[in-house]
Amino acid sequence: MATDTPSAAPEVVEALHAGLEALNLAGAERERKLLALLDLLLAWNRRLNLTAIAEPLAVVRKHFLDSLTVQPWIKGPRVLDLGTGAGFPGLPLAIVNPTLEFVLIDGTAKKLEFVREAARALGLDNVAAVHARAENYSGARATTVVARAVAELAELCRWAAKLLAPGGRLLAMKGRYPERELKALPRGWRAAEVRPVAVPGLSDARHVVVLERAAA
Repeated sequence: MATDTPSAAPEVVEALHAGLEALNLAGAERERKLLALLDLLLAWNRRLNLTAIAEPLAVVRKHFLDSLTVQPWIKGPRVLDLGTGAGFPGLPLAIVNPTLEFVLIDGTAKKLEFVREAARALGLDNVAAVHARAENYSGARATTVVARAVAELAELCRWAAKLLAPGGRLLAMKGRYPERELKALPRGWRAAEVRPVAVPGLSDARHVVVLERAAA
């Protein structure tokens, strides 16, 4: 497990601390691991260009805190992060949910190389990284599938149809209210909830769309 003292500037540490408090997710161990994740991401990003967001304060707000806004809807025991990229929202969620199993899926091998190293360095035994496209994944089904800015709702529903366990739900993390996408949901799906969420430190619009199989 990573034990080095995080190198983030005081204003970055304070933004993370205040943001976690605002999301009711404060905790010294969570904060320490997220700061260690920040150091790892910045170091790897200089070599592999994992994310266009490279300024530490922006990473905290636009990746870490943004990822954690979906926490109230996370239901275990198995959570599948579809199109995780460099590990978002999966890695921050795994940090604050150590008793749940997280499977982080992406089609880009170099990003999953980082996800695996971050999970190892942070001691996240509840994280598995899988190199696969959503439509080709054949692992165990999940109680929650989460997708952050991956695809339109209709396509996410088609992928999630074979990924969700009975009674499971799909959480789509969106920017503005996705009115057009909601009107185009495929048959057999319904939006159980569409909730605006606030990312601490950001004024950008964010919504969580909770999708479920419609009753027969």
